[in-house]
Amino acid sequence: MSEVTASSFTEASDVPAGPESLLQITPVAAAKVNEIRDAEGIEPTMALRVRVVGGGCAGFSYDLYFDEPAEVDRAFEVAGVKCIVDEMSLMYLVGTEIDYVEGLQGAGFKFQNPNVKSTCGCGSSFSV
Repeated sequence: MSEVTASSFTEASDVPAGPESLLQITPVAAAKVNEIRDAEGIEPTMALRVRVVGGGCAGFSYDLYFDEPAEVDRAFEVAGVKCIVDEMSLMYLVGTEIDYVEGLQGAGFKFQNPNVKSTCGCGSSFSV
């Protein structure tokens, strides 16, 4: 396997299947990610890691954070956001749209995942 570096990120036109078929990020969510990146002084080599982790009342939950790419990651750019996803998480995330919403109950990233069969009552975990 080849090493994934910051220069490994490709534009949508360079990826045969297109990163938008893997993961979508709304313009509002992309702006929020970049705002957080700027506010926290995140290094340019770091990307937004999107992953699925076991746990939560329905079985799985989402995790977002800035991280260095690893050799086993799939790296791509969507809506101007450098993303990295490990292969295990990717199989649960294909087709997912990430949005950022603000409302009376607070603000945060919201996932619209077509692979989800059910969610918990609080909406923070899911099953497939």
